[in-house]
Amino acid sequence: MSMTGSETFDRSERLMWAGRGAAYAGSYARLCAHTVPRLLDAAEVGPGVRLLDVGTGPGTVAAAACARGAKVTAVDAEPTMVELAAQAAPTADVRVATLPQLPFTDGEFDAVAANFVLNHVGRPKLALTELRRVLRPGGCVALTIWAAPPAAGQALLGRAIQAAGAVRPPHLPTGLAPEDDFPRDENGLCGLMHAAGLRDAVCETLRWEHRAGAEEWWSGPAAGIAFGGQMVRSQPPRVRAEIKRHFDLFSAEFADEDGVLTLPHAALLARAWH
Repeated sequence: MSMTGSETFDRSERLMWAGRGAAYAGSYARLCAHTVPRLLDAAEVGPGVRLLDVGTGPGTVAAAACARGAKVTAVDAEPTMVELAAQAAPTADVRVATLPQLPFTDGEFDAVAANFVLNHVGRPKLALTELRRVLRPGGCVALTIWAAPPAAGQALLGRAIQAAGAVRPPHLPTGLAPEDDFPRDENGLCGLMHAAGLRDAVCETLRWEHRAGAEEWWSGPAAGIAFGGQMVRSQPPRVRAEIKRHFDLFSAEFADEDGVLTLPHAALLARAWH
């Protein structure tokens, strides 16, 4: 039986992240941590709140929610992420689980948080419908995704890949199927949440400047992290060297005298209710 586009996307995501928990923790995790306080505020996470942190990664959201006194359950599809999350949030219930089928009963949680998770699923509406299912009536879902078009700092790697003439390998998906995709702007994300049966969705754009050393920023793609990293790793050595050359060239636009990059980023933060 042939796979649908969404199944191909999901399978590719699983393979893309397999074994890469530590590499992510040492590269992009600090970037994605920026939104966590705002995300937990949006989800109204405080003492005693039963929170599901879906796509926990190395446990940044889970640990912050535990520090607020919440009763935290955290899941991720990647075992190396779950291992890191269990260390970061030892009082949380951390386990391997994959959207869009979670091992929880209807209405089990007061709040759900998903920090940069919807950009990694093949069927975002179905994923949100599942998050609504495990949420109690009146409970809140809060999530972040990267905005499109990307801010200048986020576009840096893609510019280098394009300038080097890199070719997308067949195993990497071109993107979501048209019927599963949605506009990555405030209206598009609110529309998706409403389509999943959530109500009173609100969305805002968060903008910030992420500071990182050039080698730290390159370490993510060099380790094959996310789509850009897979693009880099799948190229022949000559093209890979060209990507790095352009990456260094374009990085200079963002570097101070010590070589530290100041990289503008933009993300969407949305919340809605059951």
